[in-house]
Amino acid sequence: MASPDKKAFLLRIDPALWAEIERLAAAELRSANAQAEYLLRDALRARGVASKTSPTATPKESAPPSRREGLGRERP
Repeated sequence: MASPDKKAFLLRIDPALWAEIERLAAAELRSANAQAEYLLRDALRARGVASKTSPTATPKESAPPSRREGLGRERP
């Protein structure tokens, strides 16, 4: 069931693109809808646009531990 605090809308999208979103979603244990929202937020962040209502990153959205710890640093 849709969250009452989220905007519902129809989207026409290329079937091949949607299939890739579904593939990514499955790999990251998200729904296709959550994956599409994540990709849109990531695209806005990349452009320097910050949403005032954007929630903080959830554990699924945050970088993997290797990236959080500083990729490229040598470990003892």
